[in-house]
Amino acid sequence: MSKHGAPLGSGEPTLALDLTRNDPDRDLLQGVDVFFHLAGIAHRRARESDYDELNYQVTVRLARLASAADIRCFIFLSSVKAMGPPSSAAVRAEHACTPPVAAYGRSKWRAECTLREQFAEDPMSVVIVRPALVYGANVKGNLQNLASGVRRGLPRPPAGGSRSMIALADLVELLCLIAQRPPHSGVHTWIACGMESYSTQAIYDMLREALGRGKGSNWWPCWVWRVGASLLDIASNQREESTYEKLFGTELYSNAAVLADTPWRPRTRLEDVIAQIARGGSSGS
Repeated sequence: MSKHGAPLGSGEPTLALDLTRNDPDRDLLQGVDVFFHLAGIAHRRARESDYDELNYQVTVRLARLASAADIRCFIFLSSVKAMGPPSSAAVRAEHACTPPVAAYGRSKWRAECTLREQFAEDPMSVVIVRPALVYGANVKGNLQNLASGVRRGLPRPPAGGSRSMIALADLVELLCLIAQRPPHSGVHTWIACGMESYSTQAIYDMLREALGRGKGSNWWPCWVWRVGASLLDIASNQREESTYEKLFGTELYSNAAVLADTPWRPRTRLEDVIAQIARGGSSGS
């Protein structure tokens, strides 16, 4: 199922379904072992009510439908943003949460909380996966913006900050592994991230190298980056996480729990797909 019914990359058709208007037909859930819930609003501005409806309310309704259909495992793709902003530069495990400040994070957190409350004793296994920043050939969001800036001659960013990330290929492999080997009943929450973290400057340098341009020149002082980021926030009416914090903040996460509970191991590094990201991505993970 997908919102517009477009075929998958393999050509396999999908059934059009707008989850804000209709739930899946119950007959479609008969004989299903695993339900992947990947739909949600991300990488675009929306009203808080829209985030609440799709990321929270729809998630709970789908989990209830899955349980009623005796589905064995319900996999919910949440986000580390559900954990709220970091209170320090320390590496965070699943329990290290603060109140989310952005509508996206709040909607994911509300969905997680309700799943834990309603399905703790349910025979269906509920798995909440919190990916860190996902990268791949057709990356979106801030990483796409950075790649576009590098292609246009953006100066080298200052050092500072570091973020945990995960390759799309590794995330897909984890989701498939969970489907093949679901944990026991109840609710399970895992952070999904790779083994390395990256700063904006390090990503910039890799993008430049992938484009064959050599090391960029750091001719913008740090205060110019701060002013420029603030102007972008004003122009876009940004009231949540600042652009500067997105570029130079530190968000580090631990994948120790999922490594201990499953045989999954991340295998892809950013360096492995950086050339595809630099070119705008047309193939790859």
